Amino acid sequence: MPDTFVKTRPTATDAYPAEAAGLTWLAAAGPEAARIVEVLDASSDRLVLPRLIPAPSTREAAATFGAALAVTHAAGATAYGAPPDGWSGDGYIGTQPLSLRPTELWGQFYADQRLLPYADAAAASGNLSPRGRALVDSVGERLRAGEFDDDRPPARLHGDLWAGNVIFTATGVVLIDPAAHGGHGLTDLAMLHLFGAPELATITAAYAEAAALPAGWAELIGLHQLHPLLVHAVTHGASYGAEAEAVAARYA
Repeated sequence: MPDTFVKTRPTATDAYPAEAAGLTWLAAAGPEAARIVEVLDASSDRLVLPRLIPAPSTREAAATFGAALAVTHAAGATAYGAPPDGWSGDGYIGTQPLSLRPTELWGQFYADQRLLPYADAAAASGNLSPRGRALVDSVGERLRAGEFDDDRPPARLHGDLWAGNVIFTATGVVLIDPAAHGGHGLTDLAMLHLFGAPELATITAAYAEAAALPAGWAELIGLHQLHPLLVHAVTHGASYGAEAEAVAARYA
């Protein structure tokens, strides 16, 4: 088996350079932060990474990862929506474009760059009902009004932290395939909870302690899941639109 993994089907000519910038930025969070796969080479048509050998998950590795993710987030970003250092354009989440426009307030950023563009696209394709679209609009109004803003500074997010991008290896967890940007730390945690992950309870407990999450944080997980649900409504169909509608109703 070769010791490298080569990606050769980019979404766009800037997709691999953007991903490489995100990986490098996340890795720069420091030795106590979450481990990130190394970028060996990146160009418009290929991305070369070390091949990771998956291993069974363990509680020890999960606890270490949860605490390390808090360190990554604490490394910060210049603003909500800020791109990785060294990258000046937008990015991608899966095959979908991802706006990376620095914004002072989280609620405004999340409404205008993470919810409404994907709600528009999902509604246009028929994958989000008119009621669901109206509920997302209502959530957006509350976000822009600052009702969900808190005093936490912009976090350095992986941005697409589902279980498939969290690789347990013999030496611990390594992260791949980010949609890195400045955001709210709960967004990464919410993605893990949306799709599940090995030893999720252990990861969550370790993260919550290391990040000193305030009481009631779990009540906001659904709000942070709206973005990936709407992205999936665009790419994977109306069942995700229906789930986004149900979640939006809780925060409208």
